[in-house]
Amino acid sequence: MAPNYATLAFTDVIKTLQERYGSRQTYARLEQKKGVKELSDREIRFIEARDNLYLASIGENGFPYIQHRGGPKGFLHVIDAKTLGFVDYQGNKQYISAGNIMTRPEVSLILMDYARRSRLKLYARAEVIELEDHADLLAQLAPTDYPHTPERMLLLHVEAYDWNCPQHIHPRYTAEEINDAIVPLKAYIAELEAKVAELSKEKSQEGEPSG
Repeated sequence: MAPNYATLAFTDVIKTLQERYGSRQTYARLEQKKGVKELSDREIRFIEARDNLYLASIGENGFPYIQHRGGPKGFLHVIDAKTLGFVDYQGNKQYISAGNIMTRPEVSLILMDYARRSRLKLYARAEVIELEDHADLLAQLAPTDYPHTPERMLLLHVEAYDWNCPQHIHPRYTAEEINDAIVPLKAYIAELEAKVAELSKEKSQEGEPSG
């Protein structure tokens, strides 16, 4: 891995802009910070809980391409503390990301948790792995009980990572997160409905003529 995320992110022209706008001193100190050599438990837990990601690659013409990838929760696997991997499903057959990676392996990823306003960004070198070459890896990466047609696999050799601040991340919730949040509410409503039914029954019995 790189010494830290800043050493990869801050090119000379970027440093010049930081000088101009008064932030260079702060970010120079950040570049001197000792970086981590691998993903920690915090990053691993975060990655394994994601059901989508944004992947940026660079084309032969120099233009970047950003693609959204998704799957079941955990489709992006942590193979080890420096390597991620996922199955590349059959899609619209444009092959822009796959082709870019074959000529320029440098990629950038953003992983979002909108509900908790968290964002993890990573630099990595991507590697295209053909299915027939590594059946054991396919068995490890392929989602179970998820409709998909695998075409290839992508390995991501992590070079650096960093967490972004939560500013301007607007909370959004998946259907699963909403359903989990209202489970206690549903239970409370069911309890109240049972009490109402019991009280109605008692009221009805009180109003019945005695024999």
